[in-house]
Amino acid sequence: MSSNYQIAGNIIDPVSRRIYKGVLYIENGRIVKIDEKDDVEGHFILPGFVDSHVHIESSMLSPVKFAEAAVKHGTVAVVADPHEVANVAGVDGVEFMINSSKDAKMKIYFGAPSCVPASPIDECFQKFSSKEISFLLDLPQVKCLAEMMNFPGVINKDKHVLSILNEAKKRNLPIDGHAPGLSGDDLQKYVAEGISTDHECFTLQEALAKIELGMKVLIREGSAAKNFDSLHSLISLHPEMVMFCTDDCHPDELQVAHINKHVKKALRLGYDLFDVLQVASINPVKHYNLEVGLLQVGDPADFIIIDNLNDFKIVSTYINGENVTSICNSSESIKIPEYEFINSFAKEKIRVNFSVNKTVKVIEVIEGELITNKLLHKANGNVYDTENDILKIVVQSRYNSNNLGVGFIKGFGVKDGAIAASIAHDSHHVVSVGANDESIRKAVEYVVGNRGGLCYYDGANVYGMPLPFYGLMTVYDVETAARLYSEINERLKKDGCVLHAPFMTMAFMSLSVIPHLKLTPQGLFDVDNFSLTDLVDL
Repeated sequence: MSSNYQIAGNIIDPVSRRIYKGVLYIENGRIVKIDEKDDVEGHFILPGFVDSHVHIESSMLSPVKFAEAAVKHGTVAVVADPHEVANVAGVDGVEFMINSSKDAKMKIYFGAPSCVPASPIDECFQKFSSKEISFLLDLPQVKCLAEMMNFPGVINKDKHVLSILNEAKKRNLPIDGHAPGLSGDDLQKYVAEGISTDHECFTLQEALAKIELGMKVLIREGSAAKNFDSLHSLISLHPEMVMFCTDDCHPDELQVAHINKHVKKALRLGYDLFDVLQVASINPVKHYNLEVGLLQVGDPADFIIIDNLNDFKIVSTYINGENVTSICNSSESIKIPEYEFINSFAKEKIRVNFSVNKTVKVIEVIEGELITNKLLHKANGNVYDTENDILKIVVQSRYNSNNLGVGFIKGFGVKDGAIAASIAHDSHHVVSVGANDESIRKAVEYVVGNRGGLCYYDGANVYGMPLPFYGLMTVYDVETAARLYSEINERLKKDGCVLHAPFMTMAFMSLSVIPHLKLTPQGLFDVDNFSLTDLVDL
Protein backbone atom coordinates (compact mmCIF):
# COMPACT_ATOMS: atom_id res chain seq x y z
CA MET A 1 0.00 0.00 0.00
CA SER A 2 1.16 3.52 -0.81
CA SER A 3 2.24 5.71 2.09
CA ASN A 4 -0.55 8.12 1.03
CA TYR A 5 -4.06 6.68 0.88
CA GLN A 6 -7.62 6.90 2.16
CA ILE A 7 -9.76 4.57 4.26
CA ALA A 8 -13.52 4.99 4.54
CA GLY A 9 -15.91 3.52 7.05
CA ASN A 10 -17.76 4.03 10.30
CA ILE A 11 -15.29 5.94 12.45
CA ILE A 12 -15.47 5.30 16.19
CA ASP A 13 -13.95 8.41 17.78
CA PRO A 14 -13.03 7.73 21.43
CA VAL A 15 -12.22 11.36 22.19
CA SER A 16 -15.49 12.95 21.01
CA ARG A 17 -17.29 9.71 22.01
CA ARG A 18 -19.30 9.36 18.83
CA ILE A 19 -19.59 7.17 15.73
CA TYR A 20 -19.83 8.80 12.31
CA LYS A 21 -19.32 7.92 8.66
CA GLY A 22 -16.16 9.34 7.21
CA VAL A 23 -12.84 9.07 5.40
CA LEU A 24 -9.36 8.99 6.92
CA TYR A 25 -6.59 10.55 4.84
CA ILE A 26 -3.23 8.97 5.60
CA GLU A 27 0.10 10.49 4.58
CA ASN A 28 3.50 9.17 5.65
CA GLY A 29 2.06 7.19 8.51
CA ARG A 30 -0.10 9.95 10.02
CA ILE A 31 -3.74 11.01 9.82
CA VAL A 32 -3.66 14.37 8.04
CA LYS A 33 -7.39 14.85 7.53
CA ILE A 34 -10.76 13.34 8.43
CA ASP A 35 -13.86 14.07 6.34
CA GLU A 36 -17.38 13.26 7.47
CA LYS A 37 -19.39 11.79 4.58
CA ASP A 38 -22.88 10.37 4.87
CA ASP A 39 -22.61 8.24 1.72
CA VAL A 40 -19.70 6.16 3.06
CA GLU A 41 -20.10 2.42 3.61
CA GLY A 42 -17.67 0.01 5.19
CA HIS A 43 -16.39 -1.58 8.33
CA PHE A 44 -15.87 0.09 11.69
CA ILE A 45 -12.59 1.94 12.30
CA LEU A 46 -11.44 2.46 15.88
CA PRO A 47 -8.25 2.94 17.93
CA GLY A 48 -6.05 -0.06 18.51
CA PHE A 49 -5.67 -1.59 21.97
CA VAL A 50 -2.79 -1.12 24.40
CA ASP A 51 -1.56 -3.66 26.94
CA SER A 52 -0.60 -1.40 29.82
CA HIS A 53 1.58 -3.97 31.60
CA VAL A 54 3.06 -7.13 30.12
CA HIS A 55 6.14 -9.28 30.49
CA ILE A 56 6.86 -10.33 26.91
CA GLU A 57 9.17 -13.04 28.20
CA SER A 58 6.17 -14.80 29.75
CA SER A 59 4.80 -15.47 26.27
CA MET A 60 8.00 -17.47 25.75
CA LEU A 61 8.34 -15.61 22.44
CA SER A 62 10.88 -13.09 21.22
CA PRO A 63 9.57 -9.50 20.90
CA VAL A 64 9.15 -9.87 17.13
CA LYS A 65 7.20 -13.12 17.42
CA PHE A 66 5.13 -11.68 20.28
CA ALA A 67 4.21 -8.69 18.13
CA GLU A 68 3.22 -10.90 15.19
CA ALA A 69 0.74 -12.68 17.45
CA ALA A 70 -0.64 -9.64 19.30
CA VAL A 71 -1.34 -7.37 16.31
CA LYS A 72 -3.73 -9.96 14.91
CA HIS A 73 -5.89 -9.30 17.98
CA GLY A 74 -5.92 -5.54 17.51
CA THR A 75 -3.07 -4.64 19.87
CA VAL A 76 -1.06 -1.72 18.51
CA ALA A 77 1.18 -1.09 21.53
CA VAL A 78 2.35 -2.57 24.82
CA VAL A 79 4.17 -1.25 27.86
CA ALA A 80 6.56 -4.09 28.58
CA ASP A 81 8.38 -4.70 31.83
CA PRO A 82 11.53 -6.71 30.99
CA HIS A 83 12.33 -7.60 34.57
CA GLU A 84 12.36 -11.32 33.79
CA VAL A 85 15.36 -11.00 31.49
CA ALA A 86 16.79 -8.25 33.71
CA ASN A 87 17.01 -10.69 36.60
CA VAL A 88 18.88 -13.32 34.60
CA ALA A 89 21.06 -11.08 32.40
CA GLY A 90 21.10 -7.57 33.87
CA VAL A 91 21.22 -4.42 31.73
CA ASP A 92 22.48 -6.43 28.76
CA GLY A 93 19.29 -8.48 28.90
CA VAL A 94 17.10 -5.36 28.90
CA GLU A 95 19.02 -3.93 25.94
CA PHE A 96 18.56 -7.25 24.16
CA MET A 97 14.78 -6.88 24.52
CA ILE A 98 14.78 -3.23 23.44
CA ASN A 99 17.00 -3.83 20.42
CA SER A 100 15.03 -6.91 19.40
CA SER A 101 11.77 -4.96 19.60
CA LYS A 102 12.95 -2.45 16.98
CA ASP A 103 12.18 -5.00 14.27
CA ALA A 104 8.70 -5.72 15.64
CA LYS A 105 5.63 -4.60 13.68
CA MET A 106 4.08 -3.18 16.82
CA LYS A 107 4.88 -0.29 19.16
CA ILE A 108 6.74 -1.82 22.09
CA TYR A 109 7.59 0.52 24.94
CA PHE A 110 9.36 -0.44 28.14
CA GLY A 111 9.55 0.23 31.82
CA ALA A 112 12.87 0.21 33.68
CA PRO A 113 12.75 -2.78 36.05
CA SER A 114 12.71 -1.30 39.56
CA CYS A 115 13.28 -4.45 41.59
CA VAL A 116 16.21 -6.53 40.41
CA PRO A 117 16.22 -8.73 42.37
CA ALA A 118 12.53 -8.70 43.28
CA SER A 119 13.33 -8.38 46.98
CA PRO A 120 16.42 -8.44 49.21
CA ILE A 121 15.89 -12.16 49.82
CA ASP A 122 16.13 -13.00 46.11
CA GLU A 123 19.10 -13.65 43.85
CA CYS A 124 19.83 -12.30 40.37
CA PHE A 125 22.60 -11.91 37.81
CA GLN A 126 23.20 -8.18 38.37
CA LYS A 127 21.62 -6.08 41.11
CA PHE A 128 20.07 -2.86 39.86
CA SER A 129 20.88 0.33 41.74
CA SER A 130 19.85 3.87 40.89
CA LYS A 131 22.81 3.93 38.48
CA GLU A 132 21.38 1.19 36.25
CA ILE A 133 17.89 2.66 36.55
CA SER A 134 19.16 6.10 35.53
CA PHE A 135 20.79 4.64 32.42
CA LEU A 136 17.63 2.79 31.39
CA LEU A 137 15.23 5.66 32.08
CA ASP A 138 17.19 7.84 29.66
CA LEU A 139 16.58 5.45 26.77
CA PRO A 140 13.85 6.78 24.43
CA GLN A 141 11.91 3.51 24.42
CA VAL A 142 11.57 3.53 28.24
CA LYS A 143 8.41 5.31 29.39
CA CYS A 144 8.15 4.54 33.09
CA LEU A 145 9.66 2.95 36.16
CA ALA A 146 8.26 -0.57 36.15
CA GLU A 147 6.40 -2.20 39.02
CA MET A 148 7.80 -1.43 42.44
CA MET A 149 7.37 -4.84 44.06
CA ASN A 150 9.37 -4.15 47.19
CA PHE A 151 6.47 -2.50 49.00
CA PRO A 152 8.05 -3.07 52.45
CA GLY A 153 11.07 -1.08 51.23
CA VAL A 154 8.82 1.76 50.08
CA ILE A 155 6.80 1.84 53.30
CA ASN A 156 9.90 1.72 55.50
CA LYS A 157 11.70 4.31 53.34
CA ASP A 158 14.62 2.08 52.45
CA LYS A 159 17.36 4.31 51.00
CA HIS A 160 18.04 1.99 48.07
CA VAL A 161 14.37 1.87 47.11
CA LEU A 162 13.87 5.62 47.47
CA SER A 163 16.93 6.33 45.31
CA ILE A 164 15.37 4.25 42.51
CA LEU A 165 12.00 5.99 42.85
CA ASN A 166 13.73 9.37 42.74
CA GLU A 167 15.24 8.63 39.33
CA ALA A 168 11.73 8.42 37.89
CA LYS A 169 10.52 11.45 39.83
CA LYS A 170 13.40 13.56 38.50
CA ARG A 171 12.27 12.79 34.97
CA ASN A 172 8.56 13.14 35.74
CA LEU A 173 7.93 9.59 34.55
CA PRO A 174 5.11 7.35 35.82
CA ILE A 175 5.92 4.78 38.50
CA ASP A 176 4.08 1.47 38.32
CA GLY A 177 3.08 -0.32 41.49
CA HIS A 178 2.74 -3.87 42.74
CA ALA A 179 1.02 -4.02 46.11
CA PRO A 180 -1.25 -7.05 46.53
CA GLY A 181 -3.52 -6.70 49.53
CA LEU A 182 -1.88 -3.51 50.77
CA SER A 183 -4.30 -1.26 52.69
CA GLY A 184 -4.66 1.41 55.37
CA ASP A 185 -1.69 3.47 56.47
CA ASP A 186 0.78 1.26 54.60
CA LEU A 187 -1.07 1.84 51.32
CA GLN A 188 -1.12 5.61 51.93
CA LYS A 189 2.65 5.59 52.52
CA TYR A 190 3.13 3.57 49.33
CA VAL A 191 1.06 5.93 47.19
CA ALA A 192 2.68 8.99 48.79
CA GLU A 193 5.98 7.99 47.16
CA GLY A 194 4.51 8.72 43.72
CA ILE A 195 3.43 5.22 42.74
CA SER A 196 0.50 5.66 40.38
CA THR A 197 -0.75 2.21 39.22
CA ASP A 198 -1.42 -1.27 40.55
CA HIS A 199 -2.22 -4.47 38.67
CA GLU A 200 -2.40 -6.78 41.68
CA CYS A 201 -5.92 -6.01 43.00
CA PHE A 202 -7.93 -9.18 43.48
CA THR A 203 -11.01 -7.69 45.19
CA LEU A 204 -13.19 -4.76 44.20
CA GLN A 205 -12.86 -3.27 47.68
CA GLU A 206 -9.07 -3.22 47.36
CA ALA A 207 -9.26 -1.60 43.92
CA LEU A 208 -11.67 1.11 45.08
CA ALA A 209 -9.44 1.95 48.03
CA LYS A 210 -6.48 2.41 45.70
CA ILE A 211 -8.47 4.51 43.24
CA GLU A 212 -9.63 6.72 46.10
CA LEU A 213 -5.97 7.48 46.80
CA GLY A 214 -5.37 8.39 43.16
CA MET A 215 -3.94 5.13 41.81
CA LYS A 216 -4.99 3.78 38.45
CA VAL A 217 -6.03 0.13 38.58
CA LEU A 218 -4.98 -2.25 35.80
CA ILE A 219 -7.55 -4.99 35.26
CA ARG A 220 -5.47 -8.08 34.61
CA GLU A 221 -6.52 -11.13 32.66
CA GLY A 222 -3.44 -13.28 32.18
CA SER A 223 -2.76 -17.01 32.07
CA ALA A 224 -2.54 -17.56 35.83
CA ALA A 225 -3.97 -14.42 37.42
CA LYS A 226 -7.44 -13.50 36.20
CA ASN A 227 -9.05 -10.54 37.95
CA PHE A 228 -11.51 -9.30 35.33
CA ASP A 229 -14.54 -10.95 36.92
CA SER A 230 -13.82 -9.29 40.27
CA LEU A 231 -12.98 -5.83 38.93
CA HIS A 232 -14.96 -5.21 35.75
CA SER A 233 -17.50 -2.91 37.45
CA LEU A 234 -14.69 -0.33 37.61
CA ILE A 235 -15.18 0.19 33.86
CA SER A 236 -18.37 2.14 34.51
CA LEU A 237 -17.60 3.32 38.04
CA HIS A 238 -14.22 4.90 37.25
CA PRO A 239 -13.49 4.62 33.50
CA GLU A 240 -10.84 7.34 33.69
CA MET A 241 -8.88 5.40 36.37
CA VAL A 242 -8.70 1.97 34.78
CA MET A 243 -6.55 0.20 32.17
CA PHE A 244 -6.37 -3.34 30.79
CA CYS A 245 -3.33 -5.61 30.99
CA THR A 246 -2.33 -9.25 30.63
CA ASP A 247 0.81 -9.14 32.81
CA ASP A 248 1.79 -12.74 32.02
CA CYS A 249 0.30 -14.54 29.03
CA HIS A 250 1.48 -17.92 27.79
CA PRO A 251 1.60 -18.69 24.04
CA ASP A 252 -1.48 -20.92 23.92
CA GLU A 253 -3.68 -18.06 25.14
CA LEU A 254 -1.88 -15.35 23.16
CA GLN A 255 -2.55 -17.33 20.00
CA VAL A 256 -6.28 -17.04 20.69
CA ALA A 257 -6.66 -13.53 22.14
CA HIS A 258 -4.97 -10.58 23.79
CA ILE A 259 -6.49 -7.28 25.03
CA ASN A 260 -9.41 -7.85 22.66
CA LYS A 261 -10.50 -10.55 25.13
CA HIS A 262 -10.98 -7.88 27.82
CA VAL A 263 -12.83 -5.67 25.36
CA LYS A 264 -15.21 -8.39 24.18
CA LYS A 265 -15.98 -9.51 27.73
CA ALA A 266 -16.73 -5.94 28.78
CA LEU A 267 -19.03 -5.30 25.82
CA ARG A 268 -20.88 -8.57 26.36
CA LEU A 269 -21.57 -7.44 29.92
CA GLY A 270 -23.19 -4.32 28.55
CA TYR A 271 -20.58 -1.68 29.30
CA ASP A 272 -20.59 1.48 27.23
CA LEU A 273 -18.38 1.18 24.15
CA PHE A 274 -16.68 4.50 24.80
CA ASP A 275 -15.96 3.65 28.43
CA VAL A 276 -14.34 0.42 27.22
CA LEU A 277 -12.23 2.29 24.65
CA GLN A 278 -11.26 4.80 27.33
CA VAL A 279 -9.86 1.89 29.32
CA ALA A 280 -8.38 -0.10 26.42
CA SER A 281 -6.83 2.75 24.44
CA ILE A 282 -7.01 6.31 25.75
CA ASN A 283 -5.90 5.82 29.36
CA PRO A 284 -2.64 3.92 28.69
CA VAL A 285 -1.69 6.27 25.84
CA LYS A 286 -2.20 9.31 28.06
CA HIS A 287 -0.80 7.85 31.29
CA TYR A 288 2.46 6.61 29.76
CA ASN A 289 2.72 9.40 27.15
CA LEU A 290 2.93 6.94 24.27
CA GLU A 291 3.39 7.91 20.64
CA VAL A 292 0.22 6.04 19.73
CA GLY A 293 -2.67 7.44 17.71
CA LEU A 294 -6.27 7.80 18.91
CA LEU A 295 -7.92 8.55 15.55
CA GLN A 296 -7.35 12.30 15.70
CA VAL A 297 -5.99 14.56 12.98
CA GLY A 298 -2.21 14.72 13.36
CA ASP A 299 -2.01 11.38 15.17
CA PRO A 300 0.04 8.41 14.01
CA ALA A 301 -2.22 6.22 11.89
CA ASP A 302 -2.65 3.49 14.51
CA PHE A 303 -6.07 1.90 14.30
CA ILE A 304 -7.97 -1.31 13.77
CA ILE A 305 -10.84 -2.32 11.52
CA ILE A 306 -13.59 -4.61 12.80
CA ASP A 307 -16.47 -6.19 10.90
CA ASN A 308 -19.25 -5.29 13.34
CA LEU A 309 -19.91 -4.15 16.91
CA ASN A 310 -21.32 -7.49 18.01
CA ASP A 311 -18.59 -10.01 17.19
CA PHE A 312 -15.79 -7.43 17.28
CA LYS A 313 -13.76 -9.54 14.87
CA ILE A 314 -10.45 -7.89 13.95
CA VAL A 315 -10.25 -7.52 10.17
CA SER A 316 -6.95 -5.63 10.09
CA THR A 317 -4.55 -3.69 12.29
CA TYR A 318 -2.71 -0.57 11.12
CA ILE A 319 0.38 0.85 12.79
CA ASN A 320 1.94 4.06 11.49
CA GLY A 321 -0.32 3.63 8.46
CA GLU A 322 0.90 0.13 7.64
CA ASN A 323 -1.44 -2.84 7.57
CA VAL A 324 0.49 -5.26 9.78
CA THR A 325 -2.15 -7.96 10.13
CA SER A 326 -0.78 -10.19 7.42
CA ILE A 327 2.85 -9.74 8.41
CA CYS A 328 3.80 -12.98 10.08
CA ASN A 329 6.41 -15.70 10.10
CA SER A 330 9.19 -13.18 9.74
CA SER A 331 12.69 -14.37 9.10
CA GLU A 332 14.18 -12.69 12.12
CA SER A 333 17.68 -13.87 12.91
CA ILE A 334 18.43 -12.92 16.48
CA LYS A 335 21.64 -14.40 17.73
CA ILE A 336 20.97 -16.58 20.75
CA PRO A 337 22.97 -15.11 23.65
CA GLU A 338 25.54 -17.26 25.37
CA TYR A 339 24.01 -18.37 28.63
CA GLU A 340 24.69 -21.33 30.89
CA PHE A 341 22.96 -22.75 33.93
CA ILE A 342 24.82 -23.91 36.99
CA ASN A 343 24.42 -27.64 36.59
CA SER A 344 24.77 -28.75 40.19
CA PHE A 345 21.42 -30.44 40.68
CA ALA A 346 21.64 -33.81 42.41
CA LYS A 347 18.88 -36.15 43.49
CA GLU A 348 20.14 -36.48 47.06
CA LYS A 349 19.78 -32.75 47.61
CA ILE A 350 16.02 -32.88 47.44
CA ARG A 351 15.51 -35.49 50.13
CA VAL A 352 13.76 -34.40 53.30
CA ASN A 353 14.02 -37.00 56.06
CA PHE A 354 12.31 -36.83 59.41
CA SER A 355 13.28 -39.18 62.22
CA VAL A 356 9.66 -39.19 63.39
CA ASN A 357 6.36 -37.92 62.04
CA LYS A 358 6.38 -34.16 61.77
CA THR A 359 3.86 -31.49 60.89
CA VAL A 360 5.14 -29.51 57.92
CA LYS A 361 4.08 -26.23 56.35
CA VAL A 362 2.56 -26.61 52.90
CA ILE A 363 2.08 -24.07 50.11
CA GLU A 364 -1.49 -24.27 48.82
CA VAL A 365 -2.02 -22.84 45.35
CA ILE A 366 -5.26 -21.05 44.46
CA GLU A 367 -6.59 -21.45 40.93
CA GLY A 368 -6.57 -18.12 39.07
CA GLU A 369 -4.57 -16.30 41.74
CA LEU A 370 -0.89 -15.69 42.48
CA ILE A 371 -1.36 -15.56 46.24
CA THR A 372 -1.13 -18.82 48.16
CA ASN A 373 -2.49 -20.22 51.41
CA LYS A 374 -0.54 -21.75 54.28
CA LEU A 375 -1.47 -25.30 55.31
CA LEU A 376 -0.17 -27.77 57.87
CA HIS A 377 0.29 -31.45 57.00
CA LYS A 378 1.44 -34.50 58.96
CA ALA A 379 4.40 -35.84 57.01
CA ASN A 380 5.97 -39.27 57.35
CA GLY A 381 9.64 -39.04 56.54
CA ASN A 382 10.27 -38.40 52.86
CA VAL A 383 6.96 -39.92 51.76
CA TYR A 384 4.85 -38.02 49.23
CA ASP A 385 1.13 -38.00 49.88
CA THR A 386 -0.42 -38.00 46.40
CA GLU A 387 -3.69 -39.26 47.87
CA ASN A 388 -4.08 -35.89 49.56
CA ASP A 389 -2.33 -34.01 46.74
CA ILE A 390 0.77 -33.22 48.81
CA LEU A 391 3.66 -33.03 46.36
CA LYS A 392 7.23 -31.83 46.64
CA ILE A 393 8.45 -28.53 45.24
CA VAL A 394 12.13 -27.85 44.61
CA VAL A 395 13.81 -24.56 43.68
CA GLN A 396 17.43 -24.74 42.45
CA SER A 397 19.30 -21.43 42.22
CA ARG A 398 20.48 -20.26 38.81
CA TYR A 399 23.27 -18.28 40.39
CA ASN A 400 24.56 -20.23 43.39
CA SER A 401 25.22 -23.95 43.16
CA ASN A 402 24.85 -24.36 46.93
CA ASN A 403 21.33 -22.97 47.14
CA LEU A 404 18.43 -25.36 46.80
CA GLY A 405 15.10 -25.06 48.61
CA VAL A 406 12.75 -27.97 49.23
CA GLY A 407 9.14 -27.76 50.34
CA PHE A 408 5.68 -29.23 50.00
CA ILE A 409 2.82 -27.98 47.84
CA LYS A 410 -0.87 -28.72 47.37
CA GLY A 411 -3.20 -27.91 44.49
CA PHE A 412 -1.51 -29.44 41.43
CA GLY A 413 -3.21 -32.82 41.56
CA VAL A 414 -0.37 -34.68 39.81
CA LYS A 415 -0.41 -38.41 40.57
CA ASP A 416 2.89 -39.39 38.94
CA GLY A 417 5.89 -37.74 37.31
CA ALA A 418 7.07 -34.15 37.63
CA ILE A 419 7.21 -30.82 35.83
CA ALA A 420 10.16 -28.45 35.76
CA ALA A 421 10.98 -25.11 34.18
CA SER A 422 13.61 -22.38 34.02
CA ILE A 423 10.79 -19.85 34.43
CA ALA A 424 10.27 -18.96 38.08
CA HIS A 425 9.38 -15.33 38.73
CA ASP A 426 11.34 -13.23 39.09
CA SER A 427 14.78 -14.69 39.64
CA HIS A 428 13.98 -17.57 37.28
CA HIS A 429 15.63 -20.34 39.16
CA VAL A 430 14.94 -23.89 38.05
CA VAL A 431 11.70 -24.94 39.75
CA SER A 432 10.06 -28.36 39.82
CA VAL A 433 6.92 -29.91 41.29
CA GLY A 434 6.60 -33.66 41.35
CA ALA A 435 5.22 -36.84 42.85
CA ASN A 436 8.60 -38.48 43.52
CA ASP A 437 12.28 -37.62 43.69
CA GLU A 438 13.34 -39.54 40.59
CA SER A 439 10.79 -37.78 38.38
CA ILE A 440 11.89 -34.38 39.69
CA ARG A 441 15.49 -35.25 38.85
CA LYS A 442 14.57 -36.31 35.29
CA ALA A 443 12.54 -33.17 34.61
CA VAL A 444 15.24 -30.85 35.95
CA GLU A 445 17.93 -32.61 33.92
CA TYR A 446 16.02 -31.78 30.72
CA VAL A 447 15.77 -28.10 31.64
CA VAL A 448 19.43 -27.73 32.54
CA GLY A 449 20.62 -29.83 29.60
CA ASN A 450 18.77 -27.58 27.12
CA ARG A 451 20.09 -24.32 28.60
CA GLY A 452 16.53 -23.63 29.73
CA GLY A 453 13.09 -24.95 28.97
CA LEU A 454 9.85 -26.52 30.11
CA CYS A 455 9.53 -30.21 30.83
CA TYR A 456 7.02 -32.83 31.92
CA TYR A 457 8.33 -36.28 32.80
CA ASP A 458 5.43 -38.70 33.23
CA GLY A 459 7.46 -41.45 34.87
CA ALA A 460 8.52 -42.98 31.57
CA ASN A 461 8.80 -40.30 28.88
CA VAL A 462 10.13 -36.74 28.66
CA TYR A 463 8.10 -34.01 26.95
CA GLY A 464 9.69 -30.61 26.70
CA MET A 465 10.25 -27.31 24.91
CA PRO A 466 13.69 -25.65 24.89
CA LEU A 467 13.93 -21.95 25.81
CA PRO A 468 17.40 -20.93 24.55
CA PHE A 469 16.94 -17.15 24.96
CA TYR A 470 18.17 -16.84 28.56
CA GLY A 471 16.07 -19.85 29.53
CA LEU A 472 12.96 -17.69 29.04
CA MET A 473 12.10 -17.53 25.34
CA THR A 474 11.96 -19.91 22.41
CA VAL A 475 12.96 -19.46 18.78
CA TYR A 476 9.48 -20.53 17.65
CA ASP A 477 6.52 -18.50 16.43
CA VAL A 478 3.32 -18.41 18.48
CA GLU A 479 1.67 -21.28 16.59
CA THR A 480 4.55 -23.68 17.16
CA ALA A 481 5.15 -22.59 20.74
CA ALA A 482 1.43 -22.82 21.53
CA ARG A 483 1.19 -26.30 20.05
CA LEU A 484 4.18 -27.65 21.99
CA TYR A 485 3.08 -25.94 25.19
CA SER A 486 -0.49 -27.22 24.84
CA GLU A 487 0.67 -30.77 24.16
CA ILE A 488 2.74 -30.76 27.35
CA ASN A 489 -0.15 -29.32 29.33
CA GLU A 490 -2.64 -31.86 27.98
CA ARG A 491 -0.39 -34.77 28.90
CA LEU A 492 0.05 -33.28 32.35
CA LYS A 493 -3.69 -32.88 32.86
CA LYS A 494 -4.29 -36.49 31.85
CA ASP A 495 -2.04 -37.40 34.79
CA GLY A 496 -4.45 -35.61 37.11
CA CYS A 497 -3.26 -32.00 37.16
CA VAL A 498 -6.25 -29.79 37.97
CA LEU A 499 -4.74 -26.37 37.22
CA HIS A 500 -5.63 -24.37 34.12
CA ALA A 501 -2.05 -23.16 33.65
CA PRO A 502 0.23 -25.37 35.79
CA PHE A 503 3.53 -24.01 34.45
CA MET A 504 2.42 -20.43 34.94
CA THR A 505 1.21 -21.21 38.46
CA MET A 506 4.44 -23.01 39.33
CA ALA A 507 6.43 -20.05 38.03
CA PHE A 508 5.07 -17.86 40.84
CA MET A 509 5.67 -20.29 43.69
CA SER A 510 9.13 -18.85 44.33
CA LEU A 511 8.22 -15.15 44.08
CA SER A 512 8.84 -13.73 47.54
CA VAL A 513 6.76 -10.56 47.11
CA ILE A 514 3.32 -12.15 46.71
CA PRO A 515 1.67 -13.53 49.88
CA HIS A 516 1.51 -15.77 51.69
CA LEU A 517 3.94 -18.71 51.57
CA LYS A 518 6.57 -19.26 48.86
CA LEU A 519 9.75 -21.28 48.35
CA THR A 520 13.14 -19.73 47.53
CA PRO A 521 16.50 -21.45 47.04
CA GLN A 522 17.29 -20.42 50.63
CA GLY A 523 14.19 -22.19 51.92
CA LEU A 524 10.54 -21.61 52.76
CA PHE A 525 9.60 -17.92 52.83
CA ASP A 526 6.81 -16.29 54.84
CA VAL A 527 5.87 -13.24 52.76
CA ASP A 528 3.65 -11.74 55.46
CA ASN A 529 6.57 -11.57 57.88
CA PHE A 530 9.07 -11.16 55.03
CA SER A 531 11.42 -13.76 56.47
CA LEU A 532 12.50 -17.35 56.01
CA THR A 533 10.53 -19.88 58.02
CA ASP A 534 11.12 -23.49 59.04
CA LEU A 535 9.61 -26.21 56.89
CA VAL A 536 8.63 -28.07 60.05
CA ASP A 537 5.95 -26.48 62.20
CA LEU A 538 7.77 -26.26 65.53
